[in-house]
Amino acid sequence: MQLAADSGFQAIALSSVWSRGLRAPDSGELASLRRATQAAAAAKIRPLVAVYSFSSNTPLSETDRSNFAAYTAALMRELPEVHDVIVGNEPNLNLFWLPQYNASGGDAAAVSFEELLADTYDAVKQARPDVQVIGAGLAPRGSDNAASLRPTHSPTGFLLDLGAAFRASHRDRPIMDALAIHPYGESARIPPSFEHPRTTSIGIGDYAKLVALLSRAFDGTAQPGRTLPIVYGEYGVETTIPVAKRRLYTGTEVVPTVDEATQARYYALAIRLAACQPTVELLLFFHVQDEPRLEGLQTGVRYADGSAKSSLPAFQRAARDDTRC
Repeated sequence: MQLAADSGFQAIALSSVWSRGLRAPDSGELASLRRATQAAAAAKIRPLVAVYSFSSNTPLSETDRSNFAAYTAALMRELPEVHDVIVGNEPNLNLFWLPQYNASGGDAAAVSFEELLADTYDAVKQARPDVQVIGAGLAPRGSDNAASLRPTHSPTGFLLDLGAAFRASHRDRPIMDALAIHPYGESARIPPSFEHPRTTSIGIGDYAKLVALLSRAFDGTAQPGRTLPIVYGEYGVETTIPVAKRRLYTGTEVVPTVDEATQARYYALAIRLAACQPTVELLLFFHVQDEPRLEGLQTGVRYADGSAKSSLPAFQRAARDDTRC
């Protein structure tokens, strides 16, 4: 947390992975999260907690939804430093939510996720009305092809399906106070300003498109749409590891990377863009420091040992620049 604060980060997301049958976190999970959220508060960093499951534990039944909701509410009761909870992680991907489609090829994921989000929203608000419930954490791309080997939804398709499910439920209160999306580029070489006007993908440069989608999905219902706050819940640009730091890492890089100067430019641009987008509330970078496995993400502004990359000063300047918009 001190490294995060020294680097210029003002908020940080923590994960808690739910498994079937749990109605509350176990003592070890809770102790870890308590230490982390208390450390964040001491460092004057805003802690968020993301609660989600992997597809092997997708909470589809009424009992599973009730347990997931109770688990999330219990976390909020036990973590007074936390005022934001992200419900779900990339439910438009089959890694985190199954099934994505029903037997006839129609949507299944958004319909069932809407039910989970509604149950969890109500449980959290009953436990702590002051907590902001942030929905979904959508992946930026998806196939929208039920017949593919890896059936997924684009964020465009998922949002419209989520809106249709909400309208069909006739619910008279919201299911989320903000929407989270992970606006990664197609590769590290894609700048955050890149727009997708003719595809279903969504990046930071597609703010107007995202707001229009939220409007189509929810305006005229109890769930805010066009005015809904947006959280960019994960964004990162992977850098090439210099020879002098290679000993800190294991494995082999599996995706294209960029130099640290490019990461610096893209991070400063991402901050500037997000700051000028009226309903964007948060931009979270993934990570503070690199994962040591090269098959993972080397998107930090610090190497795996915590030492600073050359991109850090530019990131710090952008993060503290009050005139950036």
